Amino acid sequence: MKRTSFAKWPCSIARTVDLLGDHWTPLVVREAFYGIRRFDEFQQELGIARNTLTDRLRHLVDERILEKRLYEAEPPRYDYVLTEKGRDLFAVLAAMSAWGDRWLAGERGVPVVFHHEACDHDTTAEVVCSQCRTPLRSEETSMRMGPGYPERLRQRPDIRRRFGTD
Repeated sequence: MKRTSFAKWPCSIARTVDLLGDHWTPLVVREAFYGIRRFDEFQQELGIARNTLTDRLRHLVDERILEKRLYEAEPPRYDYVLTEKGRDLFAVLAAMSAWGDRWLAGERGVPVVFHHEACDHDTTAEVVCSQCRTPLRSEETSMRMGPGYPERLRQRPDIRRRFGTD
């Protein structure tokens, strides 16, 4: 069954879901943050089918989340290394982990602890305002149309109500 693409939707959440939207892709990226670089290591750590892993790695390379680097010529073998775009996904995965720790951790506690090397403390991700640095809370935040919102949708009454421009 073919998935609906959200790549062109006027929403950064939808576009990100389109990129990471199956359950294996974020886990492959997570493993890359753990230092996994080689196909066999990804396969072993995740227990993922080889054909599925091949597809996910190809997708992540095509999207410039990972970069392939040849480490053996015969036969050709590659490391898969996070790019700058890939490293920027750290905040997304850290936020997902913080939410999971709060709502899904078992009786024994959280499965993975984030340790901030700079201050030598264990921590959790928190989304803060880029201007005043206070935590962003849904009840104190509204959404507005940005400059990239499609002009053809801006004048629709239902869209204007959604963004509070009526």
